[in-house]
Amino acid sequence: MLLPTMTPWLALGLILVGGISLFGLIGPYFVGDPTVIRDQGLTGPTGEFWLGTTQTGQDVLAQLAHATRGSLQIGLIVGLLATILSAFFGIYGAYKGRAVDEAFSLFTNVFLVIPGLPLVIVISGFVPRESRGLWTIAVVLAVTSWAASARVLRAQTLSVRNRDYVAASQVSGERPWRVIVVEILPNLLPVIASQFVFAVISAILGEAGLSFIGLGASNSSTLGTMLFYAQNGFALPLGAWWWFVPPGLVIALYGMGLALINFSIDEIINPKLKNLRLHRKRARRALRLERELARAGRKVPRQAAPTDEETVR
Repeated sequence: MLLPTMTPWLALGLILVGGISLFGLIGPYFVGDPTVIRDQGLTGPTGEFWLGTTQTGQDVLAQLAHATRGSLQIGLIVGLLATILSAFFGIYGAYKGRAVDEAFSLFTNVFLVIPGLPLVIVISGFVPRESRGLWTIAVVLAVTSWAASARVLRAQTLSVRNRDYVAASQVSGERPWRVIVVEILPNLLPVIASQFVFAVISAILGEAGLSFIGLGASNSSTLGTMLFYAQNGFALPLGAWWWFVPPGLVIALYGMGLALINFSIDEIINPKLKNLRLHRKRARRALRLERELARAGRKVPRQAAPTDEETVR
């Protein structure tokens, strides 16, 4: 079974992720231009501007819709790039073995020991601001976040590679790419899905951190750039909570939703969690059945035991 069991926490995670993704996808089509400057600076939420305005009179709701789309784009791009890199160096290297595996492991270990955040800051600092676009930030974040996932996939591939059906495919003359795609990859899909979700979370948080210190994408709007401009506009000292709370809340809720989904995927990856969930289900089912039998027993009148005189008769 490749799908996690539906639980209230998983349902909450899907609602949060789906709602915010839908807002970022279609929200920009229903709001105005986020760059329009008005003479209504730092006004609170009103009927005209649901989330108020910035110092220059820009609509915060319009900015939030476009910024959410930008952050989701970066998260998706980084998640895909990091997953592809980790799958290539982890799965292909472990399957080939010998010199290829040693070289890929050495390369992965080099990236694994390099501190991620300082490297991202250094790379982003050396890239000129006019060239620091959305794809540049995404590539930088992906290059610095794939190594740990590659180590996990390598360990899983080494355990799957020695199974009988994989050996049978190799003996029958199947090509290496087909053995990897058909025999090995399906067994690693839950792990890959978990690594993808984690990469998206890390990418959105990493981009927000880079943009907050002024090293984010210069030609795109993200939740991090909203926080950056809110900080430069002294939103916190001025009490303009409607300027910095919405982007921070979207980041927190989206991260929480992805984390809840990731925890549910762990049920498939870790057999102990799956068995624990099954035991809890069986225990609840047994308790429910016991209560129903107890209620049914109280409703049915019990027959009195015959007395000695009735027995003699």
